Amino acid sequence: MKAAEIASLADVLARERERVLAEIAEFELEGQETLSDVSGENNYRDHMADQGSATFARELDMTLEERARESLAQIDRALARIETGTYGVCVRCGGPIPSARLEAMPEAELCISCKEREENG
Repeated sequence: MKAAEIASLADVLARERERVLAEIAEFELEGQETLSDVSGENNYRDHMADQGSATFARELDMTLEERARESLAQIDRALARIETGTYGVCVRCGGPIPSARLEAMPEAELCISCKEREENG
């Protein structure tokens, strides 16, 4: 992979990293609800269905935040591989990751064959 291609993908990763960080910050801000709102201690104000909906929404946000944090970790690992000169090399088999795969998914750390084996378990 050419240096210009790697630099371009590094820019894409850096922009995506900033977007994901902003998303995580938003989840953290939304997560700063009072204990009574989450625990249902304010049951005189809200109906049980409202409390259930609020709990479901918070659990969904927590799941989405966890996925965002996983995405951030993948991006950080990709940026670290760029720094060390191992970007575009499969972390499992050591083979090359095709440029088309990296363009579609710049944080990819597995070649297509290894990814397929991982998914098929």
